[in-house]
Amino acid sequence: MRTVAAWHTANVFLSSFKSLFEEHMKIFVSSLIAGFEPLRSAARSAIQLLRHEPVMAEDFGARATSPQLACLQGVRDSDLVVLILGDRYGNVQGTSGVSPTHEEYLEARGKKPVLMFVQEGVECDEQQAKFVSQAQSWQQGHFRAGFKTADELKDLVTRAVHDYQLANAAGPLDAAALSKTAAELLPEARRNSYSGSPMLHVAIVGGPFQRILRPAELEAPALADSLHQQALFGEARLFTRSKGINSGIEGSALFLEQERGARIQLDERGALLLRLPLEHAENGPRHGFGMFALIEDDVIQGLRLTIAYGASTLDRIDSTQRLTHIALAARIEASEHLGWRTQAEQDASPNSGTMRMGGAQEQPPAEVVRPRAALRFEAHVLAEDLMVSLRRQWKN
Repeated sequence: MRTVAAWHTANVFLSSFKSLFEEHMKIFVSSLIAGFEPLRSAARSAIQLLRHEPVMAEDFGARATSPQLACLQGVRDSDLVVLILGDRYGNVQGTSGVSPTHEEYLEARGKKPVLMFVQEGVECDEQQAKFVSQAQSWQQGHFRAGFKTADELKDLVTRAVHDYQLANAAGPLDAAALSKTAAELLPEARRNSYSGSPMLHVAIVGGPFQRILRPAELEAPALADSLHQQALFGEARLFTRSKGINSGIEGSALFLEQERGARIQLDERGALLLRLPLEHAENGPRHGFGMFALIEDDVIQGLRLTIAYGASTLDRIDSTQRLTHIALAARIEASEHLGWRTQAEQDASPNSGTMRMGGAQEQPPAEVVRPRAALRFEAHVLAEDLMVSLRRQWKN
């Protein structure tokens, strides 16, 4: 009887897993063609390996329209764009004033998800360097990775397309429990009695619930060293280099923190609690009325940093993605009297503004539950959604 039950459970799981990946996507491959044949072949192989349809200029054949118009239509008809950028810009089109690849990128930008792969170890011509810089500076809907060889590109495209599917898969069955756990991980809000610098707290909890780190792994110096180095020198720099850190074990969680500064807490489930001073953001310490207000630009920058740090940490401790979904909860710890304004409002009137009178009821944290891959593919969306929720609560 147990064998029959186990067989049934396994088949239900396999059916669900199969349905997750049965979605057929058209994926447009955008790059130079001449000289890029091995790279385009690698991208084609990766896309076909995942049973999707590569849309490539060399497959179009004879058409009534010009080749470039056919390519632009291919971008419009596709679900996803793989953009491969090397050292050469390509010939400028007379009608648009940009190269065909650049034209395809502009057609996709803001309308289609773009997986961008930039060749490393090559010297770009002047126009290509400007194009790469422009594409890398655009945040919305982009995934970026560097590659050196065709084989490396194939692996990167395979993983990126796979992760994109995960990011757009159906949500977990028990999203409420995941969200509740993330909210409970946050410290209690202290507003009226709080006199320190504004602090952003972000909890990132993965599911399905399980132990990701054994106690010995959590206590291993290598893990603390890795988290420390990532916080100091990684893309998401939470720590200030001029300050020292304290670290240790509290209960079943590892922590690293700077006095009156950033804090990282990681437990055996892979759950993260991150604290970041809002003045840590790029704009630096506030003067004038900015000292009496939360600056929206600082809040969203802090959210982006903590989300990026969380994504990198989960990739390190759970590289096989046992945690398939994540819940984020965010709360601001600051004086109840602080107002809320944008950087533009602060620049326009640095010495005037509106202070809150206090006495507001306690608000629940801002929360969101998504497939885990959204930490990579839709980090900007997660940050904006959390920021808007925090702003509404603070201004309420």
